[in-house]
Amino acid sequence: MEELFSALQSPPLAKRPWVTLSYAQSLDGCIAPLSRQPLMISGKESLVLTHRLRAAHQAILVGIGTVLSDDPRLTVRLAPGTHPQPVILDSFLRVPLNCKLLTQSRPWLITTEQADIIRREQLRDMGAQVIVANRNGHGQVDLADALQQMARRGVRSVMVEGGSTVLTSFLQSGLIDHLVVTVAPLVLGGLRAVNALSTPLPLQSPHWERFGNDWVFWGRV
Repeated sequence: MEELFSALQSPPLAKRPWVTLSYAQSLDGCIAPLSRQPLMISGKESLVLTHRLRAAHQAILVGIGTVLSDDPRLTVRLAPGTHPQPVILDSFLRVPLNCKLLTQSRPWLITTEQADIIRREQLRDMGAQVIVANRNGHGQVDLADALQQMARRGVRSVMVEGGSTVLTSFLQSGLIDHLVVTVAPLVLGGLRAVNALSTPLPLQSPHWERFGNDWVFWGRV
């Protein structure tokens, strides 16, 4: 794992940021109960690792579904370091005005031209930076363009934390460099972390290590 932290100290210059996909799942591959109620899956030791990863990246990205269900802060609290820039993929600007990311930080909201103009200005007045990106074939934010928009604003590394739609989209896109998956010893029978992929994605030089009761797997994609 330390080689990943070393690489993040000086990510390569490119048209897009270095992307690390990181999430915690149960033994049966789930990231949340079917009720979508927040549930702490990983243990303390692997959670500290997650916060170290956050501190090692310049930005942290989630989809609007994660904001609506979990209301996260996406800050660094269990490890030394600075908070990464929070980024939300939100094609129609559905982000609640009272969510923690809006009231406690200044997030970047990457949206599309479909988003209401008045809503854009309202969110800008609250301190958010609203970035209009291209749409993909499904009318959602185009990931490649979103990453390029972030690179133009000086972001060289981004940690993607979820949810399942965003995780699957990034895995299908070929736009990730490193994958870090925490597997907790429980069976959840809930919302799957990753939906169907068109082709398998093997890891190069995979590694694994135990953190408390969890196992963490990581490698280059």
